[in-house]
Amino acid sequence: MAKKSTTAKSKTKYSKETYAYWYESMLLMRRFEEKAGQLYGQQKIRGFCHLYIGQEACASGAITALTPDDKWITAYRDHAHPLGLGTDPGAVMAELYGKATGTTKGKGGSMHIFDKEKNFMGGHGIVGAQVPMGLGIGFAEKYQGTKNLCICYMGDGAVRQGAVHEAFNLAMLYKVPVIFVIENNGYAMGTSVKRSSNVEELYTIGEAYDMPSFAVDGMNVEAVHEAVAEAAERARAGEGPTLLEFRTYRYKGHSMSDPQKYRTREEVEEYKQRDPIEQVKATILENGLMTEEEIKEIDKRVKKQVEDAVKFAEESPWPDGQDAFKDVYQQEDYPFVME
Repeated sequence: MAKKSTTAKSKTKYSKETYAYWYESMLLMRRFEEKAGQLYGQQKIRGFCHLYIGQEACASGAITALTPDDKWITAYRDHAHPLGLGTDPGAVMAELYGKATGTTKGKGGSMHIFDKEKNFMGGHGIVGAQVPMGLGIGFAEKYQGTKNLCICYMGDGAVRQGAVHEAFNLAMLYKVPVIFVIENNGYAMGTSVKRSSNVEELYTIGEAYDMPSFAVDGMNVEAVHEAVAEAAERARAGEGPTLLEFRTYRYKGHSMSDPQKYRTREEVEEYKQRDPIEQVKATILENGLMTEEEIKEIDKRVKKQVEDAVKFAEESPWPDGQDAFKDVYQQEDYPFVME
C-alpha cells in the first residue's frame, strides 16, 4: 500500500518511499523490455514477444494500491507485472530464453510468465480467456471469506470477446471482488479502436451491467494508483467489481514482428512527452524527494539487475527432453502420460 506524504513542505500526495518504488519499478520494467527487444533481434529470444514499453504505470500504480495477498492475472503482454510484484528478473529472462530455470521451467515462454509465490496467476495467450479466469479467482476469494481480490487485465482488443461480457455479468450478479482493467493502448494488434468498435469510450461497456466504470489516465502512475485503490475499497466492502479503462500507449509494436504501419512517428513522439517514468522523475526532483545522485544510483542498480538477469539466463541449462512429460497433471503418477 502506498504511504501518504507526511512532509509538511512537500507538495506531493505520497511519500518519498512510494515515489521511489514507482520510479525504480517502472525503470526496471523499461530497461528489462528494452534488453528483451535487443535479445529478440539477436534470436536469443524466439517465438512471440510483446513489450510493455510505455505502459509501465498501469502495473506499477496498481501494485501500490493493493496488498501482497491479492491475485493478478493478465494477457500475454506479461513481463512487467511480475517484475513489479518482485519476481526475480533472472527467472523472467530465463523463461523468455526457454531455459529450465524460468518461471515456468522454460515451457511457457514470453506469453506465459507465472509466479504463484507473488500471486501472479499468469499471462495468457488466448485473447480474453484470462477474464473469466480472473472472475473465478475473485469468486474463490469470496467463497473462502477472505478480503482479497483479483485484478484482471485485458487489452482493448479483448473487450469484443463474448466471454468478457459473460464474466462482467456474473461478476455483478454475485458481487465478486474483482477489478477488471482494460489497458487501452489504442490499437489492439494493429487496428485502432475507432475502426473496430462502435463504442470508443470502452469503460462505458461496464455500465450496461451497472458496474462502476471509469476512464483513467494510464500514463500517470498516481491516477492509476488512486483509481485502483478506490476499486479495491469497493471490492473489500462486498460491493463487487469495477471496470477501469487505463488509457495508455505502447511505444513499440503489438509484438516484435509488428511493422507499425498503422500510426505515425509524430503520434508516438507525442505520447512520449507524457512518459510515465519521466513524470515521476520530475515529481521526485522538483519536490526534493531525492537528489540527482540518488536517481543515478537507482539507474545503476536497475542496469545491473538487467545485466545479471541476462547472465543468469545465458548460463542456465535447457530443459531436459523428459521435462515435457512433467507438470502435465497434478497427479505425478498419472497413468496416461506416455514417456
